[in-house]
Amino acid sequence: MDDTPQEQERVTDDPRASRYEIRIGPGAAAGTGEPVGFAEYHLSEGELALIHTEVDPVFEGRGLAGRLVRAALDDARRRGLAVLPYCPYVRKWIGRHPDFTDLVPADRRARFGL
Repeated sequence: MDDTPQEQERVTDDPRASRYEIRIGPGAAAGTGEPVGFAEYHLSEGELALIHTEVDPVFEGRGLAGRLVRAALDDARRRGLAVLPYCPYVRKWIGRHPDFTDLVPADRRARFGL
């Protein structure tokens, strides 16, 4: 049996910086853990344009970018926002998770290859 504690992780929205951040480590649950990735956005008139997603290369391969994008999309759904996936990673992620395609306005899906 593995008694290693699970690493804490949390995604938060920082509206002043216009980005969602994923933090890990002690304090993550309180939003004070080490930021290891972000998804930049532009919010305008009920639309969340996701522009760029990045995870520190030291933390790649852990699925953090996917959990970051899922949290951002879940937040957009909760807030009733349409999503414009300009970020190639976000477009690819939505393509692999079609249950999120409805967040992209139907008349713009072709533009994003969805």
